[in-house]
Amino acid sequence: MLFNSLEFLFFLPIVFLLYWFVFRGRRWQNLLIVAASYVFYGWWDWRFLSLLAFTSLCSYASGLLLERNEGNRKAQKIVSAGNIVLNIAILGVFKYFNFFVDNLDLLFTSLFNYHIDWVTMKVILPIGISFYTFQALSYTIDVYRKKLPATHDVVEFFAYISFFPQLVAGPIERATNLLPQFQRDRHFDQSKAVDGLRQMLWGFAKKIVVADSCAEVVNGYWGAYSQMTGVSLFLLGVLFSLQIYCDFSGYSDIAIGTARLFGFNLMRNFNYPYFSRSIPEFWRRWHISLTTWFRDYIYFPMGGSRCAKWKIVRNLLVVWGISGLWHGAAWTYVCWGLFHAVLLSLYTILGVNTKYKYTVAHGRLLPNIKETLQLVLTFVVIVVSMIIFRAESMSQACDFIGRMFVTAFDGFNIRFGGSCIIYGVVLLLVEWLQREKQHALQFSDSGLFRSRWVRWPIYYVILIVIAMNVGNEQAFIYFQF
Repeated sequence: MLFNSLEFLFFLPIVFLLYWFVFRGRRWQNLLIVAASYVFYGWWDWRFLSLLAFTSLCSYASGLLLERNEGNRKAQKIVSAGNIVLNIAILGVFKYFNFFVDNLDLLFTSLFNYHIDWVTMKVILPIGISFYTFQALSYTIDVYRKKLPATHDVVEFFAYISFFPQLVAGPIERATNLLPQFQRDRHFDQSKAVDGLRQMLWGFAKKIVVADSCAEVVNGYWGAYSQMTGVSLFLLGVLFSLQIYCDFSGYSDIAIGTARLFGFNLMRNFNYPYFSRSIPEFWRRWHISLTTWFRDYIYFPMGGSRCAKWKIVRNLLVVWGISGLWHGAAWTYVCWGLFHAVLLSLYTILGVNTKYKYTVAHGRLLPNIKETLQLVLTFVVIVVSMIIFRAESMSQACDFIGRMFVTAFDGFNIRFGGSCIIYGVVLLLVEWLQREKQHALQFSDSGLFRSRWVRWPIYYVILIVIAMNVGNEQAFIYFQF
């Protein structure tokens, strides 16, 4: 079920009313969340509900086994490793089987002139499998590390894994944050619910108004990139960068806001990443739940940044290679990850300080000259990386980027994207003014926005603009990951 669908428009109020007015006890509320989440997920394809349940059950059992073998570290290692291997194997079969077989076939063909394409399977990728698999893994690892006790309530655990607001595209929650929220009573908080609705409204505006409009232009012109000049190609890259940001962060805003309606606090997933002064800062602001997951469960155990520089570079290459592969079974994603690994390695080797204490232009309306140059340069690099991310092959990515720079001044025949650019500029302007807030519609209790006569016209304008752009719905990009 899509957030931007008519079905969800009916689904959410029904679940909300049942949750607060019928299923009043914590256990009954948790049970309702599980049922609603399975309906939400099964609306796409009910056959994969068994896979979701199997993943949940195995991870739940791993926690109990880890607790039962308390004091026997060898047995606990076997249990945790077994569940990790099982989950990774399931993910590998559904997401990467054909990718590895195709590349193995290419290798055997080039070396031995022998095809092994007969082992290829028609595998449908379950929506959200990368997200809920990582969420399940975090539970097993954290119980093994003794960061939280194993839960004995199977309903609580199933609710944690399948919580519908963030089930299919995150944020990837940690058991240490979300699971305890299912283990305590929740009471309706009007201020939290209202703020959640505001964040949902902004998320829908990002998705429907900006992302879907950009998607129409990008999809329409991408196939004809070889006939476009460098300026137009760069603009096309900018539009895709806006599309993927508004699409994914819009989903996160809707997910976080929806969770707040039910009394839950999900972790922040985006922190205005296009206002970053460096690539490291960008990755502290973009898809935070995933980057911190890789940091805590892969990068730090390998030694992190507290080792020799060559080992730091090795760690970055490994983590970002895996991160690229997590995004999709294609070499473009792997190269995209390694591209960022190289950039981050350069910052490490050169010893550049990128741990800024404040947001850009803190306490000021506009950035200074240095900050402006940093913002522009970082954004250009991000646009180049997004072209690699969007490309259908590495040869297309290289050709696209090469044409963009070689024919940069061959003409300014920009004839597309007018409304998208306007929407994008307005969105970035609003987020710039609100860059110190959790989301763009988080208004303070003092000043101009304290009055409802100021706030409500803003809400109505946003709703009208959303309504004007309904009818061109696109699937969320990160559903494919």
